[in-house]
Amino acid sequence: MTSLNEQLATLVENYTACDVSDALLKLQKVPEGSAPRAGYLADLTPFSPIVGRNDTARKIAAPATTFKFLNKSDDPPAIAKENPEKHGFPPGRHWVDYVGDFQDADPAKAGSIIVIEQPDEQYCAVTGGIMATRMKVLGIKAAVVGGRVRDLRELQDTELPIWARATSTVGTGAEAKAAVRNVPISIGGVIVSPGDIIFCDPMEGVVAIPRNLLSAVLEAMPNLISMDEQAKEAVAKGMSVTDAFKKFR
Repeated sequence: MTSLNEQLATLVENYTACDVSDALLKLQKVPEGSAPRAGYLADLTPFSPIVGRNDTARKIAAPATTFKFLNKSDDPPAIAKENPEKHGFPPGRHWVDYVGDFQDADPAKAGSIIVIEQPDEQYCAVTGGIMATRMKVLGIKAAVVGGRVRDLRELQDTELPIWARATSTVGTGAEAKAAVRNVPISIGGVIVSPGDIIFCDPMEGVVAIPRNLLSAVLEAMPNLISMDEQAKEAVAKGMSVTDAFKKFR
């Protein structure tokens, strides 16, 4: 049986985020009236180790560890209050100090990617230089922030891959707080559950693969890529896209 680490190595060495979305589009059942997101975590940009889409930084894939931020005046959800040791933030410990707990509980998930949901209306940063440094020390492979980050020079100095929607000069305490962890969160309308596979492709973007679909995605991609290559070759020789799609897809 192929191990998770072997599957992740196959993913990053052979495929792109676009390949993954093509496979998820085939595999996922989208509820009627919903937009097919195919795992795409929209509008995220690399801010470390290189700012902007590029073909220099390495691709990374790892299981997700999830954190949800709220407005600082909001009450934490019930699950955080009922089970603070697993889902909440007991007083006296900063939220980022919990990023390694998920890995400690399950060594098979060591080296996770932190995924953070931040309210859309906020303009403060939820990750900065100190948080990124702590993540690096705790063995985190990358951070994906559905919100804002700051301290770009410090982020880049850590060499920790960090993706976000935008930046800020304002610290978290101005309007946000970590409210719950290790629960499903939403990034651009895509649900990311703890343990789902996050694939960061510096050129194409970030996708989330439901953990139960990882094997099926890896099985589907070679055939889908082959069909696209045949279609592209036919178009290059003069065939219309309509005919190429009809013949090869």
